[in-house]
Amino acid sequence: MVSLLIAVIIAAIIFDFINGFHDAANAIATVVSTGVLPIRTAVIMAGVFNFIGALLGTAVAKTIATGFADPAIVTQTVVLSALIGATIWNLITWWKGIPSSSSHALIGGLAGAVVAHGGVDAFNWGTLGGKVLIPLVVSPAIGFVAAMIVMILLLWLVRNMRPVTVNKASRRMQLVSACMMAFSHGSNDAQKVMGIITLALVAFVTAGHTGMPDWMAPDVGSGEVPVWVVWICAAAIAAGTMAGGKKIIKTMGTKIIRISPLQGFAAETAGAITIIAASRVGVPVSTTHCINAAIMGVGATKRLSAVRWGVAANIVVAWVLTLPLSALLAFIVMTVIGLF
Repeated sequence: MVSLLIAVIIAAIIFDFINGFHDAANAIATVVSTGVLPIRTAVIMAGVFNFIGALLGTAVAKTIATGFADPAIVTQTVVLSALIGATIWNLITWWKGIPSSSSHALIGGLAGAVVAHGGVDAFNWGTLGGKVLIPLVVSPAIGFVAAMIVMILLLWLVRNMRPVTVNKASRRMQLVSACMMAFSHGSNDAQKVMGIITLALVAFVTAGHTGMPDWMAPDVGSGEVPVWVVWICAAAIAAGTMAGGKKIIKTMGTKIIRISPLQGFAAETAGAITIIAASRVGVPVSTTHCINAAIMGVGATKRLSAVRWGVAANIVVAWVLTLPLSALLAFIVMTVIGLF
């Protein structure tokens, strides 16, 4: 069992790394597309702030570790199957350049694996509805509206300024907002992997296995994330972000709408505020959905036709498909493992 637990932890770290480069675009697509920073500098900056954000809070991790399934019925193969299913979906969407949600892939994978192991009643569908499905709709809507409001206020503030002055100032401002966005990404997405590792550790202890060192063991009662899990997940997502994800950066930064530095600042600020607020209350929102919606929001303030709604529609389709398809993949993986 110890070797299987180690395999789960390694798989979780790999998923965290993939999450980093898959979602690197969330933080830097706008700052790269507007020419404020070259991509290499941008991904390094994003990686650093991802790391910092991941260290400050574990509310989302506790939701993942205790909210979706009873650790008493979760096995290491369940967690491993969830991770494999989510990773496969992430790689497919990364290859296609589709900015799908790593968060929903992980939660969908967990749902599929738990159902395959313990039946439909083994998964907490109430938590899925309250913590995932409702935020799936609400968080992008908030990001969209917030970005529109921020953009309208900025346009009003700079209405009498020279375009050259506005562009120069907004490029500096966008450096700050890009750091905020990277920080918010780390504060939410890295915690999901912290939660899945903690779930695996709690399941290991609950199953009656002994011999785990004190520094490694979780607090079974509280679902508190061990310190070593926090640091290793923060490092993995930061390293993945520094590896970058050029295909998705191109989709988010240029295909949805061509944006100016001022628009980039508005989108990143609105997206970051939405995500940080969700992190504080333990809601595992999709950072991808939030920033995409914010980009659409700033575009809509110019004119509705400025947004390439065909590209946006393809992204929305990926949003809708992520949960069920990652669940299906994990269900298949769990079923196959069960045959051996």
